Amino acid sequence: MPHPQSTQHTCLSESSTCHPNDPIPREPVTIPEHIRSSTKHEPSPTSSVRSLVCTSGSEQESPGTPATDSQIDGAIEEKPLDGIDQLNDDKTFVIPPTTKPKKQASTVLISQSPQNVKRILSPVKAAETTEIEKVCCGGGCCFLNTLEEDPATKSGLPVVIPDNDAFRSLQLRLGPLSLDSELSQIVDVPPETVSFKSLSAGATPIKSTVRQHPPSFVTPHAPYEVFSAKVHHARELTKSGAEKRTYHYDIDVTDYPAESGDVDFVVGGAIGVQAPNSDELVDEIFDLLNMPNYVRDKQIFMNTTTGRWPTIWGDDKPRELVTTRRELLTWCSDVQSYPPTKPLLRLLAEYADAPNEKKILLYLSSAQGQAAFCDLRTGPHITIAQLLNAFPSSRPPLPHLLSTLNTLMPRFYSLSQDPQESCTRDGTNCHRLVEIAVTVHETPDWRGGPRTGVGSGFLERIAKKVQEAEKDGIKATDLDLRVPMFRGLMANPLAREFVTNGPMLLIGAGVGVAPFRGFVQRRLKSANCANKVWVLQGVRDSLVDELYSGEWGVEEDKVKKVVQSRRGEGRYVQEEVRHQADLVWFIINALDGRVFVCGSSQGMGEGVERALVDVAMDKGTLRREEAEEFWSKKKEAGQYIAVSDPMSNKVQNVLTSEHETW
Repeated sequence: MPHPQSTQHTCLSESSTCHPNDPIPREPVTIPEHIRSSTKHEPSPTSSVRSLVCTSGSEQESPGTPATDSQIDGAIEEKPLDGIDQLNDDKTFVIPPTTKPKKQASTVLISQSPQNVKRILSPVKAAETTEIEKVCCGGGCCFLNTLEEDPATKSGLPVVIPDNDAFRSLQLRLGPLSLDSELSQIVDVPPETVSFKSLSAGATPIKSTVRQHPPSFVTPHAPYEVFSAKVHHARELTKSGAEKRTYHYDIDVTDYPAESGDVDFVVGGAIGVQAPNSDELVDEIFDLLNMPNYVRDKQIFMNTTTGRWPTIWGDDKPRELVTTRRELLTWCSDVQSYPPTKPLLRLLAEYADAPNEKKILLYLSSAQGQAAFCDLRTGPHITIAQLLNAFPSSRPPLPHLLSTLNTLMPRFYSLSQDPQESCTRDGTNCHRLVEIAVTVHETPDWRGGPRTGVGSGFLERIAKKVQEAEKDGIKATDLDLRVPMFRGLMANPLAREFVTNGPMLLIGAGVGVAPFRGFVQRRLKSANCANKVWVLQGVRDSLVDELYSGEWGVEEDKVKKVVQSRRGEGRYVQEEVRHQADLVWFIINALDGRVFVCGSSQGMGEGVERALVDVAMDKGTLRREEAEEFWSKKKEAGQYIAVSDPMSNKVQNVLTSEHETW
């Protein structure tokens, strides 16, 4: 008899321990192999259950709207359902839908200009424009004050487009903009809250550590200072040919200072890394601002009138600090992760000397330029250096620019081992190490090459120095390479919900599987738990992408299943979840059973959640609403823990509101 919801979900195959008439599972000894059906699953819709936020080793640089990535792990290939597969094994089958699935909606282009939008919203002549829904990338897209071509101004002065590659890379659509165009609702020039003055003659200079460590007033882990941790070793986990590069780091925390509450590094926890902007990028911005070399590293008094900057988590109050311009631009202001804002564009317009550049910047800061502004925010990554190259006549004073930029925030990375068992001996000395795995995040640069993220780019530069030194026979410990870090998020979902009893299923894709290695290592300490942990690891190609192969401290073929999306059968990890329905249902219904999912919430996470709902529908004979409620209650009870990419927009908000738990 068909399942009552068979038209809305993917039915599961029979197995030796799974049958529609016998939904009670038996404990699997190993991860069973299932025959794969050729039927492809539909892409998962946006999850109705909000995932918790945690850390993994990759970073999403921009808190703005991300671009769609057709190659993201977890994206399910969309194909029509042709019917039942004819397999050699008569025991394996797929129940067909009782009715033809509804055709999925597709996007239809209905407008390419503000004029078309007005015509759609106001089909009757002389009717007023009505705002249907206010949804935008950040600021409210509004076409009520669009710039229309005025015959009286056709003879006016046209806006000359800046002739440089940086401006062309912005792909701005300026419409009928001219130097005579009237603009309204231009945002105000942002206030200047930062000022500089020279040190007094009797002031004592402070030694700068700008090349290796942030100044002491940068406190992402208040009230404690950032710890300068020595890099014990670094190596690349992926092999040549991998689409993304992932590195492993051993970081020495032997001398990490004690903190209140007797907090320690824990399984599933994370460290925060206060990564700097690269020297090349900082010097490029100085050059674009016409900053003389001799003042870049000269110590000054800096005054702020309000806010927490540059301390990150300091009190909101005025400050007077001794620093240098290089320190502020290197460690305190984010110059590449955030999309441009109207206050920033208005600031550039204020100091632009060329009339055409000033007009374009004012247009982007006005109501008439809202559509172009939205395109600018939601398009490719744009850095401060790119904007300064695009509008070369704009050279705002550094204090005013720093007053407008976002604070450079720390990046967080999950521990990839059990930190309680991490002692490396050097003669008679024992060095306590924490381990992390970091995937390099890259986006296209306007010059044509790749641009790495702040945190992953900083750590990759360290790894490359280690690799070059080892070629010459020099050990990493002799280089004195440092990572500015602090103990962070030890109470995140992975660490908080980890227990020492009860079976666990760990589902991860890419670098999201790294923290699960520590879970398995901890389980090996308990004879009662050693055989009660299973891992489903999603990779593109196991020959080049599989992380920590042979480094789990256990017979991996008995507890770990690697699912490849680019080689062999071409299966995604969420498909394997459906094939392992017996295992999933056994674990989630066992005493203290837990299912952990770590990966991108945009792809793999949503796909896995949809697969888990399908499992509950078939194994528990539940309708879709009941299955979704089942997993929602398991999440509330701490048995289903879904975590996502740490550098997403939501993570930044969580870090802002929960810094007291670090």
